[in-house]
Amino acid sequence: MGVDGNAPIWDVGTAMIADSEDELIATLHEGSFEADPWKRFLERLRQAVHANYAGMIFRPADQVPGGVMEIYSGMPASDEVRRDYAEGFYRLDPIMNKELVDGRVYDISHLLDEQNNEHALYRQRILEARNIRYLKVVRIAASGGVTGWLFIARNDAPFDSGHEVLLGRCAFHLKHALGNYLALENERARARVADGVMGRLNIGWLTLDVTGTVVGRSDQANALLGLSASLRISQRGKLVASRPVTNAVLKTAIASLTAGEMRRPQVIALPDEPWLYFVLAPFVPSNLSVDRTAVIIAYLQGDIGSLTGRHEQLAQLFGLLPSEARMALLISQGASIAEAADAMAITIESARSYTRRIYGKMGIRGQADLVRTILTSVLSIV
Repeated sequence: MGVDGNAPIWDVGTAMIADSEDELIATLHEGSFEADPWKRFLERLRQAVHANYAGMIFRPADQVPGGVMEIYSGMPASDEVRRDYAEGFYRLDPIMNKELVDGRVYDISHLLDEQNNEHALYRQRILEARNIRYLKVVRIAASGGVTGWLFIARNDAPFDSGHEVLLGRCAFHLKHALGNYLALENERARARVADGVMGRLNIGWLTLDVTGTVVGRSDQANALLGLSASLRISQRGKLVASRPVTNAVLKTAIASLTAGEMRRPQVIALPDEPWLYFVLAPFVPSNLSVDRTAVIIAYLQGDIGSLTGRHEQLAQLFGLLPSEARMALLISQGASIAEAADAMAITIESARSYTRRIYGKMGIRGQADLVRTILTSVLSIV
């Protein structure tokens, strides 16, 4: 019972007109980005076709048959009906257990066999208990193995052919909207994972425009800036350093990055706060949704607590011995060879020997390279 692509938008028996259908389709696409996805669309669809119920049911590819997500407008199922369905009636569901053709609109009368006792029981215990006599449904197969079903249902009169055409067209658009929604959810999940990793590593970020004005920042960056006496955001919204010399270096780095003269990350030393790493890098937006004014990303990484975890990270990342990892961390935080030797209770000669081995294993030359390598290597796993 398919939908003819050349069928009229509406007929005499349908309350919809072309303009209101366009509004309905627009609401459907907007639903992908709403806090309650497609709730407004379903309410408008239900009103448009004079249904008691309009709903969507989604089943992920790896979901057990009874485990589905439902979004609806209209009278919800009673607790008793939900319990009956979950405890076994889902196995008798002629709609969700049938291989319906993707995009084709079906009438419930073509899916239920009244001579079949199980179907008759399903109609009585599930459909009639929900005051549903007439129902049309269309199946949507989305990307990632997600399957969806779009329903309209009522009790007083059958739906007409115009309603069927409308449901089919909504399903066509819903397939694309659902694909967008799933892609957005995947990106949100990746962002949550990245935010979790950055939070555990105590890393924050800020994005800057060509003038050095902050145009975006993370909560972790706010927290680190609140603890720092070396960096702040001025009343004009610019990222500035408290030390004039450091601020001059910061301005030069921003100018070089915005002019395209420097493409590699640059570490800015903060002499008063060796616990805080600060690095600038070019920012290239990967999609159109990102603020296009941002050209630089600044990473802040704080190491206020115990250094044990950091030592282990460095040892694993660069194949260092525990003592070498501790030495590398001290030097990267601004300590001199003498200061690092004193902190580790070793001689200066031993500290120099450690440093040579560290530089050799990490393939670097000098303290600046050490700071840059440590910070950018940690950031690369986010």
